[in-house]
Amino acid sequence: MKKEPGYLSQTIQIGQGLLRGKRGAEDKVYAYLGIPYAAPPVGPWRWKSPQPPVSWTGIREAVEFGPRSMQGSIYSDMVFRDKGPSEDCLYLNVWTPAKAPDKLPVMVWIHGGGYKSGSSSEPRQNGENLARKGVVVVSFNYRLGVFGFLALPELTRETDSHSSGNYGLLDQVAALEWVKSNIAAFGGDRDNVTIFGESAGSFSVSGLMATPLARSLFHKAVGESGALFGPSLTPNPLALAEKDGLKFMKSLGAKTLAQLRTKSANDLLQATLKPNAPHFFPNIDGAFFPKAVDAIYAKGQQAHVPLLAGWNSAEGSYRAILKDAPATKENFIKAAKAMFGSNTGAFLKLYPAGTDTEAKQSAQDLGGDFFIAYSTWKWLDRQSATGQKPVYRYRFEQAPPLSAGAKPGTRSTGAYHSCEIEYVFGNLDSKKLPWRPEDRQLSDLVSAYWTNFAKNGDPNGPGLPKWPVYGVKSRHALLRLNPIPSAAADIYRKRYQFLDKFHP
Repeated sequence: MKKEPGYLSQTIQIGQGLLRGKRGAEDKVYAYLGIPYAAPPVGPWRWKSPQPPVSWTGIREAVEFGPRSMQGSIYSDMVFRDKGPSEDCLYLNVWTPAKAPDKLPVMVWIHGGGYKSGSSSEPRQNGENLARKGVVVVSFNYRLGVFGFLALPELTRETDSHSSGNYGLLDQVAALEWVKSNIAAFGGDRDNVTIFGESAGSFSVSGLMATPLARSLFHKAVGESGALFGPSLTPNPLALAEKDGLKFMKSLGAKTLAQLRTKSANDLLQATLKPNAPHFFPNIDGAFFPKAVDAIYAKGQQAHVPLLAGWNSAEGSYRAILKDAPATKENFIKAAKAMFGSNTGAFLKLYPAGTDTEAKQSAQDLGGDFFIAYSTWKWLDRQSATGQKPVYRYRFEQAPPLSAGAKPGTRSTGAYHSCEIEYVFGNLDSKKLPWRPEDRQLSDLVSAYWTNFAKNGDPNGPGLPKWPVYGVKSRHALLRLNPIPSAAADIYRKRYQFLDKFHP
């Protein structure tokens, strides 16, 4: 590769060989992109645990993002800077301050996308601005969809652990193992690693805390919107995951695993994009997850690390509840009766429907609770009750501005799912929106909280509004993240407690 302006003159040595990265803006941060952290999971390694990365001779120019995992065009808000999807996708990126002292805190980002889409190359997830706050930032790709989560009886029989299907999660463990082995070369402290992620990335953080396979690989955890506690995504038992796998294999005309492995990556992907195709996601395989995630936390068998987690104020849509029906109080009550039966009266006290407007808001609240809020609340509550380290909870309430070209009268959808990512990473300008001074002020504050937590296990710091520990003693207080952040009581707790008993 021809050396371009901005490439570093010096190299660094990691376990696989020599690397050369490139300068960020103003030479304050160095970026090392597209580093393989495992061998390509192709050919005989398809649907197997990640293998050690291959070494190289000479200097590897780490200046471009590696390919993203195989995926369709699913989410319109995802913009990628890599060269496209590939089965050969196990690459990571490192951003480190240019004048980094030894042993800086490390923040390892896990992207979202429903376990079927996403990439570490998204501009909003660029780690440069976060690294400027005195941390080393790592992000990585992992296998998605059928490539990351297919379970089959034949695959299960292949392994000593008698498990299959959680290859995407095993990739995440492999990335953390790579960090432990190599991050010192970038100025990072292998003994001070924080994992953080959004949506499926947040689900993954809760899972990495639950699995014994990731013990000692991280020391703090941050979850942005979601956890593996249901109802939106509860891992199935392995037997059910295998049943879905067999159905998928039959749809492709394959009778054996060997025949399935001969299919091209594109043929496999296209089959998953057809109507009624199974959705591949983590399962309770007896190895990565020895038992249900909730049961692991209930017994206090999860990682005992400081946890910071929360969600956004407008995570869901009323359409998730009402489907195509008009947003009226009659239709909402009808939907409530179908879901909660004899408990509908108690439900309507928490999600009122006195008017059409009130019913529409309650439908939106319930959609968000089903999708994200309940599972994250359950995670926080379990960790607070059975964990041995502090827990911090937030509610992100800042709605991004409407686009300059929005039609007159267009109303904001609020602090929607994933909108906090740009604020956390300090990457507001990755989206062409008319950002306001209060957005930039909040972004600086949120990234300060996150990096303080990575440094000390406590988000608090000089000049920041006080963030209380979550739990019984504080009456389950949380921090409201808006232009004037403030601590507040959990006023919706009874909603989540109701869903904990009666969610369909």
